[in-house]
Amino acid sequence: MSSRGRKYRNFVTLVAAALLVWWTLSTISGALSGSEFSKLERLMNDQRSRQPAIASKSSFDWSQVPYRFPPGVVTPLPTGPSKPNLPKIQARPRADSAAHERIQESRRREVKKAFVADWEAYKKYAWMKDALKPISGGFRDQFSGWAATLVDSLDTLWILGLRDEFDEAVDAVAKIDFGHSTSSRVNTFETNIRYLGGLIAAYDLSKREALLVKAVELGDLIYGAFNTENRMPVDFIDFDAAKKGEGLVVEGTVVSASPGTLSLELTRLSQITGDPKYYDAISRVMDVFYQGQQKTRLPGLWPMFVSMSSQDVVEGNRFTLAGGADSLYEYLPKMHALLGGLESKYEEMSRRFLEGAKALFFRPMIPNNEPILIPSSGRVADDGSVILDQETEHLGCYLGGAYALAGRLLNNQGYVNIGSKLTLGCVYGYRSFPTGMMPERLNMVACESFEKCEWDEKRFVEEAAKQREWKEDQPAGFITKDARYILRPEAIESVFIMYRVTGKPVWQELGWNMFNAIINGTRTSLGTHAAVRDVTQKTPTLTQEDYMESFWLAETLKYSYLLFSPPDIISLDDYVLNTEAHPFLRHK
Repeated sequence: MSSRGRKYRNFVTLVAAALLVWWTLSTISGALSGSEFSKLERLMNDQRSRQPAIASKSSFDWSQVPYRFPPGVVTPLPTGPSKPNLPKIQARPRADSAAHERIQESRRREVKKAFVADWEAYKKYAWMKDALKPISGGFRDQFSGWAATLVDSLDTLWILGLRDEFDEAVDAVAKIDFGHSTSSRVNTFETNIRYLGGLIAAYDLSKREALLVKAVELGDLIYGAFNTENRMPVDFIDFDAAKKGEGLVVEGTVVSASPGTLSLELTRLSQITGDPKYYDAISRVMDVFYQGQQKTRLPGLWPMFVSMSSQDVVEGNRFTLAGGADSLYEYLPKMHALLGGLESKYEEMSRRFLEGAKALFFRPMIPNNEPILIPSSGRVADDGSVILDQETEHLGCYLGGAYALAGRLLNNQGYVNIGSKLTLGCVYGYRSFPTGMMPERLNMVACESFEKCEWDEKRFVEEAAKQREWKEDQPAGFITKDARYILRPEAIESVFIMYRVTGKPVWQELGWNMFNAIINGTRTSLGTHAAVRDVTQKTPTLTQEDYMESFWLAETLKYSYLLFSPPDIISLDDYVLNTEAHPFLRHK
C-alpha cells in the first residue's frame, strides 16, 4: 500500500473512532438526560401485557353532518421543519445533590398520594360522571355527562406512572358516547379544553389508538360549532340542531376567551390527523383577532366582550387579563411554539399582547415594600387614559408563567423578569392569608409608580374604607372580594413554569409551601379535597363546599407533581400545555 493510501486509511480510522466516541457520549448523555421520561414511557406504553382498548362508535357520526355553511377553500396547516432559531424554554439541567433529589422525590410522593386519594373517591362515588362531590360522596354532571373528571385526568394518570389506573381509564373513555349529552346545549370552550385537550394529550403520550378515535369524534362535534353563516363559532352548541346541519346562530356577545381558546386543540388535532379542516376553522377566528388587535382602545389587548356575529373584536372599553380573557392571551405564545414558529402572526400577536398588557399592571402598596406586580382589570376613558380597578383574581395568576414562557420563546429576558414579579405577587397573596391560600378575588391599593412605593397605612385604610367588603381583620394591604379557594391551579402553574425556565430551586420551595397549605385546608373527612369558602379566617376546620372541579386533578396536582419532577418529564421544549394543563407534542 502506498504512503498516501496508508495516510488516507489512518485518517478514516481516526474519523470513525471520533464519530464512535461522539455517538457513545451523545447516547449516554441522551440516556441520562432523558432517563426518567424514558423509564416512564416504557412503564406506561408497553402493550405486550394487555389487549389494546377498542373504541366504541358513538351513537351519532359527527363526521357525516351535511353542513349548510361549508368552509369553502381550506387554509392549509403550516408544514416543514421548525424555525431553526426558536430558542429553548427550559434552563439547562443542573446537577443537584443527592439530598436535594431525595427531598423532591418525597414531595412527588406526597402529591401522588393526594391524587390517588381523590381518584379512588372518584372511582367509588362518581365513576363516569363529570365531577365528584368530595364531602357527601355524590356526583355532578355539568359538562354534558361525558365523564369530565375521567377524561381531564387521563394524562395526569400517565405522568404519575399509574399504569393500571390509566389502562382502566382508557377502557372507560373508549366507550363514551359523544352522540348523547345530558344537556341540550354544549359549551364549546369547556368541551374543547377539558375533553378534546385531555384526549389529545393522552394520545400524544401513550399513542393509544382508541383515544385518537374518540378525539376525532369529539373534534368533529366541535367543528359543528363553526357551521354558521360567517364561519365564526357559537359559544354554546345546540346539540339537536347541530346534528341536522342546518346551521347555528352565533351569539351577539361573548367573552373574548371563548372563541379565542380553541386554537391549540384544533391545530394539534390537524397535526395528528393530517386533516386541515380543524386548523382552517380556528385560523379564520384568529385572523379576526389579529386584524383588530391594534385597533382597540388599548392596542395589543382586546376588550373583555367581543361579537363573533359581527366579527367585532375592537369596540368596548373594558379590559381584563383574567377571567373572560385569560386563555386567549395564554394561547398566543403557545401557538407560536406548537407551530414551530411557522405562522408568523402568533409571534407578532404575542409581542403586541406582552407590551399592551403592561398598562394593566400595578405595584401594590404592601407593608414590606416587596417589588411585586399585580395584574388588574380596567377601563379606557374617553381621553385614552387607563383607569385600573386595582382588582385581581386567582385566574390572573397564569400571567407570570405566560410572560416567562414567552420571554424564553422570544429571547427577551425582560419578559421573564416581569413573569417573576407577577408570579411572586401571587405567591405573596398565598402567604399573606392565615390559611396560606389566596382568595378567588381581591383588591389592593396601587403605589404612585413602580419606583415610588412605600407602605402608608393611613392611605391604605382611607382607600380600603371605600370598599364595602373591607374588614379590619384582613391582612394588611388586601381587600377581599371573594374569599373562596376553589382548588384553582394558576398560581402553582406559574411557579412551575418559573422553575423550569430559571432552574432555581427557590421556586420549588415556594411551591411546596403552597401545596402544603392547600392540602391542609381542603382535606375532607373522606380524605378527598374540596373547595374552601373563606380563606381569610384561620379556624381548626375550614368551611368547605361539596365540589371538586376536574381541574384539581388535571392541573393543580399535575403542576405540583411536575414542579418536583426531573425537568425531562414533560419538558417545555418538547410539549406545550393547554389551558387545562394537557401536554401536546410540539412541532419539530
